[in-house]
Amino acid sequence: MELNKYIDHTLLKQSATEAEIIQLCDEAKKYGFYSVCVNGAFVPIAHQLLKGTDVQVCTVVGFPLGATSTEAKVFEAKYAVEQGATEIDMVMNLGYLKSKNYVGVLRDISKVKQAIGRIPLKVIIEISELSKNEIIKASEICIDGKADFVKTSTGFSSNGATFTAVKIIKKTIKDRIKIKASGGIRDAETALRFIDMGADRIGASSGVAMMTDKISTTTY
Repeated sequence: MELNKYIDHTLLKQSATEAEIIQLCDEAKKYGFYSVCVNGAFVPIAHQLLKGTDVQVCTVVGFPLGATSTEAKVFEAKYAVEQGATEIDMVMNLGYLKSKNYVGVLRDISKVKQAIGRIPLKVIIEISELSKNEIIKASEICIDGKADFVKTSTGFSSNGATFTAVKIIKKTIKDRIKIKASGGIRDAETALRFIDMGADRIGASSGVAMMTDKISTTTY
């Protein structure tokens, strides 16, 4: 298993500098990560630095709360793609979900997916804020909304990815869409365990540390 090809090398802190984004992209090229994940303002820089490589440019939409309007998310996603983003991670409207306004949640996801077409859409459901039944419902809506991935967490809430939540999501979605485990994954052993449980992508700011970890990342 090539762990590097599962990693979205991530830097989303609000104080991230251009120099740090440049370093992120250099690291992604060096280690052959699947993508870099950056805030929207840095998409043009990442696109320029990664042009001609296999590293994708991922950005976030409605981040980190998910409470912006659907129209704002659509604009943000379309603009990001125009600027060079090749993957979109949007935050689900959790207020709608908890209000049982499932039509609103579905519309939110569907409209963004329609706007970006074949560009992969990952929907962040923020598992730390949800009950087991809400995780199941959120995952089902992601399928109905034609999302490509269910993503566990923003990394900005109380907790990140958990093995329990990934098990619930995998049991719900089966192989209809994919899973991105994200938030608090800091070592190769943990990342590999998530992959073994069904995660198709790992979102982490500790990708370099994982690649230099002492445990084997190719024979798990």
